[in-house]
Amino acid sequence: MRAGTLLWVLLAGVLQAPAWVVPSAWPLSLLAMAVLAAALDGASWRRAALLAWVFGTASLCANTWWLFISMYRYGGLPAPLAAGAVLLLSGFLSLYGAFTLAMAARWRRGRISHDAAHFAGAWLLAELARGVFFTGFPWAALGYSQVDGPLALLAPLVGVYGMGAVAAGLAACLGLAVVRHGDTPSASDDRSRGAMVAVVPLALLAAWATWVGPPGYTQPTGTLKVGLLQPNVPQDEKFAAEHLPDTLGWVAAALTQTAADLVVAPETAVPLLPDQLREFSPDYWPALQQHFGQAQGPRALVGVPLGDFSHGYSNSVVGLSNGPAYRYDKTHLVPFGEFIPTGFRWFTELMNIPLGDFDRGPLNPPSFAVQGERVAPNICYEDLFGEELARRFGQAATAPTVMANVSNIGWFGQSVAVPQHLAISRLRSLEFQRPMVRATNTGATAVIDHQGVVTARLAPFTQAVLQATVQGRQGNTPFATWAAAWGLTPLWLLGALAWLWPRHPLRMLGLAR
Repeated sequence: MRAGTLLWVLLAGVLQAPAWVVPSAWPLSLLAMAVLAAALDGASWRRAALLAWVFGTASLCANTWWLFISMYRYGGLPAPLAAGAVLLLSGFLSLYGAFTLAMAARWRRGRISHDAAHFAGAWLLAELARGVFFTGFPWAALGYSQVDGPLALLAPLVGVYGMGAVAAGLAACLGLAVVRHGDTPSASDDRSRGAMVAVVPLALLAAWATWVGPPGYTQPTGTLKVGLLQPNVPQDEKFAAEHLPDTLGWVAAALTQTAADLVVAPETAVPLLPDQLREFSPDYWPALQQHFGQAQGPRALVGVPLGDFSHGYSNSVVGLSNGPAYRYDKTHLVPFGEFIPTGFRWFTELMNIPLGDFDRGPLNPPSFAVQGERVAPNICYEDLFGEELARRFGQAATAPTVMANVSNIGWFGQSVAVPQHLAISRLRSLEFQRPMVRATNTGATAVIDHQGVVTARLAPFTQAVLQATVQGRQGNTPFATWAAAWGLTPLWLLGALAWLWPRHPLRMLGLAR
């Protein structure tokens, strides 16, 4: 294998990273995928596996390097071990793509359209596997890089994984059209068709987005005035006893003094379990309940851990109102940060992570009623899993009209994790055509409308309250409908069909020609 090809693939994986952060950089991820498809053309399956693994590892390292901050700066893990953990995680998660793309290379047909379909199907299956197996880690899925590109029009139809598959297929057509050479008329025609398939759909979608706009599948309900808290507490101070009076005092003042229909405080804004909070300040929680318990008063969603060390505890959001008690417990927990995978307790014990072994909440929780709107909380990492949020859209009468994400990205310092997470929330808004309000510890605290547009936001790493208006929506997008009924099963089937088609079963196994 030429070292130059390996280097180009590695650089392509690294240099596509800005596409997940800079709105105008979305073409970079398509160009990087085109480089990968071109490098795989004509490669043996073993060479294809290596190239795909190098590309995936480089891309994930470039997109998730901030995990090092959480483990080294705040977790106390030695720097070499923290860096090695990021590399090992990226390398392990890239094995999925190494396998599926190696098989796509083995089953090569020779025509650009067929090979691009194999490439797209292989990429889709790899991303689905990465997003599902071992609790899933879909961060930096290809579709997120297209939230500001023309492919965003596909979000309410096929979701982020479907967007990624289309992007991979178009990029493969472009890459294969560039590298394939032939003197015969049929070869030239195939290259021309491949180039057209890559360029024309993007141009048409861009024109549609410019002149027509995204299709509307939902209708407006009412509006809410919201207040979103951003305490901006450094992670190394969040659980420190000497800083708790200032932290709790600011949160309580911001909650009670903000004029809004709904006030939202971020994940673990109150960073103490109930018994700890009663011991620290007996009147703290009763005062909040009294303030938000007025019949015509405001309502609040507050991030707080619930339970105790003896019986277990949950990462929760409590709803404060004059109605029935409301709580939301996080369902999809973060490995190592919120639960300890089997066999890895030794690793988590090397780090200083308070409240690191949460219990899971129910799969399909109710929404929080505010002024006729149904507000559906999700906590931090959970908004990466659109197929899980889709469960709440199975019944029209109870489907959310507004989504609310409460997060603490303070674990990752002043890094690209903040804009990346904002892009993820924007993609969820596009998939469901629902507004998303985000209350975060350090950023990005924002209001996102049902078309994925950020209508108001706070500067990251500042202490403030964002006051804005959000419009609720009702009705289901196609994605919400089929994902609520079948989860990701349709995409698994489509990926397998594109990956395998039109191979004969014996040929796939190498037993026939």
